[in-house]
Amino acid sequence: MPLDPQDLGDLVAIRDAGTLSAAARLRGVAVSTVSRRVAALEEALGLQLVDRRTDGVRLSREGLALAEAAAPLAEQVRRVERVAESLRQGARRVPVRISATEFVISDVLAPALGRLWAMGADVPVHLQSQADIVSLAGRDADLAIRMVRPEGASLYARRLADIRLGLFAAPGYLGARAPEELDLARERLLIYDESYGRLPELAWVERHGLAEAVAMRTGSTRGLLAAALGGGGVAMCPAPFALRTAGALVEIPPPSPLPSRQPWLIVHRDLRGLAGIRLVQKWIVEAFAGLPGGG
Repeated sequence: MPLDPQDLGDLVAIRDAGTLSAAARLRGVAVSTVSRRVAALEEALGLQLVDRRTDGVRLSREGLALAEAAAPLAEQVRRVERVAESLRQGARRVPVRISATEFVISDVLAPALGRLWAMGADVPVHLQSQADIVSLAGRDADLAIRMVRPEGASLYARRLADIRLGLFAAPGYLGARAPEELDLARERLLIYDESYGRLPELAWVERHGLAEAVAMRTGSTRGLLAAALGGGGVAMCPAPFALRTAGALVEIPPPSPLPSRQPWLIVHRDLRGLAGIRLVQKWIVEAFAGLPGGG
């Protein structure tokens, strides 16, 4: 029985994604479809490629070895699909899909949308609110904005303007106390959780012995700002967004400089040369560079 490149691609996706359900999302098909294809591949090769356990499906030793061998072919198939879609874009207006966190979309990109049209863009954009990692190779999105530089030879990453972090509190929380006199170890700190990975500011909190002062953790920038505005404590958050509160928050001097956020604009190398993608990239770079109070 001849091998189906689709089946081999599913095997590689299981290796990359780690689970059957994640591989199905990566491939854009149902879990049952991936399971059926893998079973067909096992029958064709006469090998057990996955270990089916109560806690999920994992590649066997043979499956891992075969996935390694199939990876170049799977990438070549994806490349053909990307080139074909690029050629189709010349005949119709295909949306440029941008994956970013909800706050980047609502407070960086959406407010700057008029600038994109002013630059002469004639392609629609799809702003996808996603905190998790997307597969540009699998065509989950065309562009992605993330706070951690990705790995992968097929990806091109451009560092955007740094985003300065700061400590902010409402005047009602401070009362009569001067901002520079605060002992952060005695305050209620509002900080990010690890939704986006091990962010540098979390290490800063531990280095200064402030872990016991943390009163709230969240993956939501808007949640941090809302808690600070409500008098919930001292929030560690991106300065450009806190400064937009028109004086409703007061910046607190930190005991040592806070690390800056380092956002990255990511695109698959096969798409970089498309005129629409290039223009949208330029717009994103300018949108981040224009943030107030940036680093």
